[in-house]
Amino acid sequence: MARYIFVTGGVLSSLGKGVSSAAIASLLEEMGYRVTLQKLDPYLNVDPGTMSPYQHGEVYVTEDGAETDLDLGHYERFTKAQMGRENNITSGRVYFNVLQRERKGDYLGATVQVIPHITDEIKRLIRSIEKDHDFVIVEVGGTVGDIESLPFLEAIRQLGMELGRENCVYVHVTYVPYVKSVGELKTKPTQHSVKELRAIGIQPDVLICRSECEIPKEVKEKISLFTNVSPSAVISAHDVETIYEVPLLFKKQGLHLWLAKRFNLEPKDGEGKWEKIVSIIKNAKEEVKVALVGKYVSLRDAYKSVVEALTHGSIANRVKLNILWVNSENVEEELLHEADGILVPGGFGERGIEGKIKAINYGRLSKKPTFGICLGMQLMCVEFARNVLNLKGANSTEFDPNTPHPVIDIMEEQKQIEELGGTMRLGAYPCVLKEGTKVREIYKKEVIYERHRHRYEFNNAYRELFEKNGFVISGVSPDGRLVEVVELKDHPWFIGCQFHPEFKSKPFDPHPLFVSFIKACIDAKLQRTTDTIAPTSLKPSSSK
Repeated sequence: MARYIFVTGGVLSSLGKGVSSAAIASLLEEMGYRVTLQKLDPYLNVDPGTMSPYQHGEVYVTEDGAETDLDLGHYERFTKAQMGRENNITSGRVYFNVLQRERKGDYLGATVQVIPHITDEIKRLIRSIEKDHDFVIVEVGGTVGDIESLPFLEAIRQLGMELGRENCVYVHVTYVPYVKSVGELKTKPTQHSVKELRAIGIQPDVLICRSECEIPKEVKEKISLFTNVSPSAVISAHDVETIYEVPLLFKKQGLHLWLAKRFNLEPKDGEGKWEKIVSIIKNAKEEVKVALVGKYVSLRDAYKSVVEALTHGSIANRVKLNILWVNSENVEEELLHEADGILVPGGFGERGIEGKIKAINYGRLSKKPTFGICLGMQLMCVEFARNVLNLKGANSTEFDPNTPHPVIDIMEEQKQIEELGGTMRLGAYPCVLKEGTKVREIYKKEVIYERHRHRYEFNNAYRELFEKNGFVISGVSPDGRLVEVVELKDHPWFIGCQFHPEFKSKPFDPHPLFVSFIKACIDAKLQRTTDTIAPTSLKPSSSK
C-alpha cells in the first residue's frame, strides 16, 4: 500500500506549499522511492482553464491534455513523475461527479450531503492515483480556516484514520514573521494556525516554517512546545536564492531522515543532483539578459513555466539569467536593445498585441535571438506578413475577424465549439521536423511530441507565399496540415513554435529549444562585445 503525505497551509496564502511538496517528493525519489503528487483546489471551477492569470497564474498543461494548477509544474520539474488530469482535483469537479451520480440514482434515494458523499468522492479521487507508487503527496490548496477547504481537510482527516497513522504524515506549511522594529521572529501566527488545524481533528507531524530569515534552534523549540510537534520535525524554510535550493534546505535539516524513520524505512543517501544545479546557479560568472515581452509582467506567475525553462537553459549553459520584463502595452525599446535575446510567450486577448509585434519586428531586424511561443509564434507570422510580404492589415482573426489577410485563423475543428472550458487543442501531439532546418538540428530527431493549448493556427492559404520569401515552415503535424514550427532563413536564431515547450523542461533535463536559445543569446552578447571593442583596438597609436 502507498504511504501518504498530506500538505496543508496556514496563516496566509502563497507560502510555497507547491514547492515544499515537490521538494519533499524529490528527496523521496533520491532515496529510491516511486512518488506521485496531487493538488486539491477548493474553488468551484471544474478546472483552471478559464480562470484569469491575474487570479490564478499560468494554466499548466499535462501530457494527457488537462488544464491544471501551476503547482503541477513544480511537481514535474522537481521529480520524474508525470502528471495528468487525475493529479489536479477541484471542488467543482468533486461536486460535479457527485451530482451526476445523484441524477443517475446511484445513491438510492439517500439525502446527498457533504459528509459522507462529498468527502467519500474526495477520498476516492485521492486513492485513484496510488497504484505502482510508494508515496502519494497530496497538497490541499487554500489556507486552514477557509470555509471552502473544509471538505478536503475532513477527507484527509478520515483517510488518516482509515490508512492508519503509521501510513500517513501531515505536513503543515506555516509562516513565522520577522518583526524588524523589535528584531524578533514571532511564533504566535503559527501557534494559532496549528490550533485551527487541531480543532478540525488533524495534528500535524511536520511544520515547515516559512520566514525571511533562518529560524534558530530556540525558536524551533518554542514552536515545538506550543504545537505538540517534535523539534526535529520543525523545519526552517527561510528565503533562498533559488527554489531549487529548497530540497537541500530540507535535506540539511534531516527531513528525509525523519520521514524514513517515521515510515520505518531504511534511510538512503541521494544522488546529489540538487547540489550540482544550485552550485551552477550560484557560481555562474557570465550573465545573459532576456527580454520577456508580455502583458502580465506585474504578476509573473502567469509565465512561471517559461521563466523556469529559461533558468534551465541558463543552467545548461552555465550562465546567470537576468530577465528584463517588458510590458507589451508600452514596449521600451531601450530594454530590447539592452537584451541579448527576446522571448514572446503565449497568451489570449487583443491587449498588448501590437507591442508584441513591435518587439518581434525589432528582433527580426536587429538579428537578435527571438523566440515565439504559441501566440508569440502566431505574431511572428503576422509581423512577417505586414512588414516583409506587405500584406496591409494582416492579422489573426482572434483580434480582427474582418482582417483582409487572416494569416492566423481559427482551427477548423474549433469553429463549431461554443463552450470555452477544456475545448482547445490540448495536450501532447506529434510534430515532424523538416530536415536541414535549425529546429531539426536542435532536437536531433525527426518526430517530437509537445504539449499544446490553442484554438488558432497558421492559415495554409498563405503558406506558399511565406515560404517563397524566406519564411521556413520547419515543423508540421504528421498529416502536413498544421504548421507547428517556423523559422527564418537569414537570421541567426528566429524560431516560433505553436506548442509550449516550457511545460516539458526540468532543471536536470532542460528543454533543447531553451538550451539553444540561451546559447544563441550568449553568442549574440559576445558578438556585440566584439563589435564594440574592435573599432577601438584597430585605431593606430598616436605619435608625437
